Amino acid sequence: MNALTQSIQVQTSTEPCIFVAGHRGMVGSAIVRRLRALGHRNIVTAGRDELDLLDAAAVREFFSAHKVDQVYLAAARVGGIHANDTLPAEFIYQNLMIEANVIHAAHEHGVERLLFLGSSCIYPKLAPQPMREDALLGGALEPTNEPYAVAKIAGIKLCESYNRQYGRDYRSVMPTNLYGPGDNFHPQNSHVIPALMRRIHEAKQADAPEVVIWGSGTPRREFLHVDDMAAACVHVMSLERETYWSQVLPMRSHVNVGCGEDCTIRALAEAIARVTGFRGALRFDTSKPDGAPRKLLDVSLLERLGWKASIDLEEGLRHTYAWYLEHRETVRAQ
Repeated sequence: MNALTQSIQVQTSTEPCIFVAGHRGMVGSAIVRRLRALGHRNIVTAGRDELDLLDAAAVREFFSAHKVDQVYLAAARVGGIHANDTLPAEFIYQNLMIEANVIHAAHEHGVERLLFLGSSCIYPKLAPQPMREDALLGGALEPTNEPYAVAKIAGIKLCESYNRQYGRDYRSVMPTNLYGPGDNFHPQNSHVIPALMRRIHEAKQADAPEVVIWGSGTPRREFLHVDDMAAACVHVMSLERETYWSQVLPMRSHVNVGCGEDCTIRALAEAIARVTGFRGALRFDTSKPDGAPRKLLDVSLLERLGWKASIDLEEGLRHTYAWYLEHRETVRAQ
């Protein structure tokens, strides 16, 4: 009996079989934790060594082998600005293939409910702040991550199209900047929180007098702990069909997921310095680019659907730093 078969519990008539695609990633693993905390045991997972989501035939075979009732599509090729800017072909191709293969196979095998996870980068570069769901396709995208954003927009439209043509209940959520246990701490390819946390921690270990941070520190960004994101995903999936679509359709066909608050990059760096215990200086290199001045999601639709974030940023940073310290030997090798 292989590991995949072992992970499948005996189905009952009352408990749905839930497939979490991308369960080893930061978001997917958090969704699995949340589902298990709520008592779900009939969870199907498959690592990359067991199931290649880029292989359409393998994905169809997987769905044929398992009677899946719900899908959380958290699998994706992800990375920071540097990775998106230098590997655009990988980002658009792999994300398009993953979402197309999984969504189509789910439809072919009668899966009625699916949740697709996108990204707030789907919105136009100059979208009004805070960004509402109906800002989608209202202007040009940020050039550095346009291929990734286009793939995520395609995922929304895939779900929308199967709903419209076949009456499926395929939902989409667009998270803000996420962080937490399981994040990518690669020195070049990570997002802002793990990148700063690693650099500031290593500066503390080296007793360095300062850490240099790109930009002025004035841009504002919103950050959501991944456990809050997972809770929001499960909440959205659990809503009755009529309740969900009566709220969502007038705005578009997806839901923003964030905390509704932002902070400057300077304030973020100062919070990480406090959490790590770094006592040196933070010097901002204003010769480096800042990016967009502000990126904040409008989360009023999510709140109308009955969910609000609960993890404070500094509390979440402490939790993340504790995880990093426990796993730093592994992430240093990445």
